Amino acid sequence: MSENQYKKRLVVLGGGESGVGAAILAKDKGMDVFLSDFGTIAPKYLATLEKEDIPHEHGQHTMERILAADEVVKSPGIPDTAPVIKALREKNIPIISEIEFAGRYTDAKMVCITGSNGKTTTTSLIYHILRRAGVDAGLAGNIGNSLALQVARDPHPVYVIELSSFQLDNMYSFKANIAVLLNITPDHLDRYDYKMQNYINAKFRILQNLTPRDAFIYWQDDPVVSAQLRQIATEARIFPFAEHQEENTAAYIDAEDNLIINTPAGSLSMPRADLALHGLHNIYNSMAAGLSACLLNIRRDDIRSALSDFAGVEHRLEPVATINGVEWINDSKATNVNSTWYALEAMKRPVVLILGGKDKGNDYSEILPLVREKVKAIVAMGKDNAKITAYFGENTTLPVIDTHSLADAVEACRGLASDGDTVLLSPCCASFDLFKSYEDRGEQFKEMVKQLK
Repeated sequence: MSENQYKKRLVVLGGGESGVGAAILAKDKGMDVFLSDFGTIAPKYLATLEKEDIPHEHGQHTMERILAADEVVKSPGIPDTAPVIKALREKNIPIISEIEFAGRYTDAKMVCITGSNGKTTTTSLIYHILRRAGVDAGLAGNIGNSLALQVARDPHPVYVIELSSFQLDNMYSFKANIAVLLNITPDHLDRYDYKMQNYINAKFRILQNLTPRDAFIYWQDDPVVSAQLRQIATEARIFPFAEHQEENTAAYIDAEDNLIINTPAGSLSMPRADLALHGLHNIYNSMAAGLSACLLNIRRDDIRSALSDFAGVEHRLEPVATINGVEWINDSKATNVNSTWYALEAMKRPVVLILGGKDKGNDYSEILPLVREKVKAIVAMGKDNAKITAYFGENTTLPVIDTHSLADAVEACRGLASDGDTVLLSPCCASFDLFKSYEDRGEQFKEMVKQLK
């Protein structure tokens, strides 16, 4: 590059995994890159930025420098209501996601997964199948290293990418080769003006740019997905999955309790009992993963083996310990009501249920029938439990205990649970009132339970 040749000015907002990855890719592509984070950048990311000699700031936004950008890569956690985003919009400066940015610099095959619940499990399961079959695949999006970092420094011919609605919001030209939409239930409505259709539209962005060569895998029985599909069209080949065989169903459970998968690339059958993951929600996750693997021409024996030995995802129905006959389960990843519904559906023993955290506009009526059927007591854990204690206090005869720390919640559960019961941390809510993240909440829960032994 000559000294007079113009270098594209790229600003990255957010100094987490996606932001730092985008900054490294921009640097490697010869751009004039600057990273700005209004909050605090974690030490490991600060060290990376300094090692890479990437200009950066945190604790402030230098607007003069940000508004001089040709383009901005925005981390998914930054809402459109943030002042810096409003200022960029006023200047008509393009704002994209890290996934959109990274996708420009690779021709790898993209398997992309979204949905309100089950994303991480399905993404991890597809990745497990591919790696077990010897495929050089990368894991990206909400889990693994950022796609941008992998494209820059550790490229793969296939990527399995978990996509949140926030990431999809700022994706425009990016295209999946296999797009998986698991389900849509109310979540993150505080980011979407409390309008469900706005959230639905964000999820359906996973279909954009699909061609007749691409595949769209979705849950056939999801009423929200089905209603939206009646309003829009896709050129992609469609592969619906459902609990029972329906018209055009590509994956289902047959009358002999076998998982059946049918695609133009071949078919697969295996006993449902052989699946490593249990519970109805995990049947759907296994169907979506199996369909994806079949369409990628993975050997059927490799798919069966991987579906039968997958260890599961941390913080999702994760057994912690059994103490004095009481089973303790960490489902901290359940940050919305529908996710807790699936957790309760999988429970076989009486449940002491820990709920609470940052409410995102939850409607607890969805889980009320299962609570009445399976729960013996509720422990509310959060800064403000008024909505939970009022709802379940009025609509059940269960004990509802009000606590405001994890220690108090665990102690309350120990007093309520008996031999043969399950204590289930499945909060229905985001973690940010008392914890750094759902991972932090789950880790603290596991450590506290282990100290009960």
